[in-house]
Amino acid sequence: MPRQLGDLEDTVMTRVWQWNRPVTVREVLEDLQQERSIAYTTVMTVMDNLHQKGWVRREVDGRAYRYTAVSTRAAYSAALMNEAWSQSDNPAAALVAFFGMMSAEQREALRDAIRVVAPTFPEPADSRPDGGTAADEAPPESGR
Repeated sequence: MPRQLGDLEDTVMTRVWQWNRPVTVREVLEDLQQERSIAYTTVMTVMDNLHQKGWVRREVDGRAYRYTAVSTRAAYSAALMNEAWSQSDNPAAALVAFFGMMSAEQREALRDAIRVVAPTFPEPADSRPDGGTAADEAPPESGR
């Protein structure tokens, strides 16, 4: 499970995810400097740390590196949610509380996501007439 990003790490990764292309320290620095005073070496250290932690990969480009995200923001968010949920002593109650915090738009996004993954969920045993599950059905034997 990935560890939650620190504030500056998240700020840098947000740019890497948004730009969705290899970026240099200089590019990130110039963008960050529009919002705050920050040193080149600080951004370089953060990007090196992100590389060491496996968040970005880098390739040499002349005398600099170009950094690319290893996974998506969505995958990062999902991993954090999964980690938080797995730490609960009552996962069902945690989900109920989480769903209760959602906005109408978030609940609609959840419904859409369930529609996407629902075909991959096995049916509960009590919903099938024979009491079995889809997993109980073995494919026909091949004539090996």
